[in-house]
Amino acid sequence: MNHNASPPAPDRPARRVRGVLLPCLAVLGLACVLFVLRGPLMMSAPRCMAGRWHGCYDTFNGVVLMTLVTLPLAVLAAWGLARVRRAGGGAGGTGTGGGSAAWRTSLAEVGMVHGTVPFLWLTMMPGAAPGIAPARVSLVPLRDLATMGSLGIIGNLLVFASLGFFAPVRFAAMASLLRILALGAGCSVLVESAQYVLRLDRVSSVDDVLVNAAGAVLAGLASRRWWRAPSGRSARTSNTSHTSAISPAA
Repeated sequence: MNHNASPPAPDRPARRVRGVLLPCLAVLGLACVLFVLRGPLMMSAPRCMAGRWHGCYDTFNGVVLMTLVTLPLAVLAAWGLARVRRAGGGAGGTGTGGGSAAWRTSLAEVGMVHGTVPFLWLTMMPGAAPGIAPARVSLVPLRDLATMGSLGIIGNLLVFASLGFFAPVRFAAMASLLRILALGAGCSVLVESAQYVLRLDRVSSVDDVLVNAAGAVLAGLASRRWWRAPSGRSARTSNTSHTSAISPAA
C-alpha cells in the first residue's frame, strides 16, 4: 500500500462553477450599488459627460460616477496586460496555470490603481476655505468617529480597501495582515499629513488613519485565498510534492 500517494485533484467542474459564480456575484453587487445610488450619480452625469470640471471632478458624486464609467476600461487594461505577460512568458505567463496567474497579477495591478486613486482624489479635495482656514489636527483616538456618520465611516474604510485587497495578491512580500495594516496606516498618515501641510481646510484626524487601516486589513482578509505565496514557500511545497511523488510504495 502506498501511504505517500498524493491526494486527488480538486473537482474541476466545482472550480469552474466557483470561477463563474464569483464574477456573477460581483456584477450583481455592483448593479445593486448602482441602483441605490442612481439618483445622486445622475445629478452629476450631464456635467461629467460634457467634460466640465466644476460639478463633476470636484464633487463626490462626479468622481464616483467617472470611476464606475471607466471600470470597463480598467478591465480592458488588465486583459491587455495579461495578454502581454502570456505572450512574453513573464510574471507567471508560462507553465501550469500561467494564464490564470498572468490574469490575476494584471488584475491586481489595475485594481490597486483604479480602486485607490479616486478615493485619494476625494480625500485631497479642498474644503470651503483652502489656504485661509488654519490647519487642524485631531489626535485623540475615537473622538471623531461619532461625527463621521455611517457614510463617513464606510467611505474611510474604502479609501485603501483596494490596496489592501490587491497588494498581497500582486506582491508576495505583502502577504501578511500586519504588513497590510502597516501599508494602510502608512499611506493614510501620508494623506493626512498632506492635508495639513497643504492647508486644504480639512481636519487631519487620527481616526481617519485608524479607519483607513482597518479597511485595508478587512479587504486583505477578503482576498486571503488569492494571496501570492512567497517564493521560498512555493519552492518547499514543490520539493515536498516531488519527493512524495517519487517515494517508493510501502
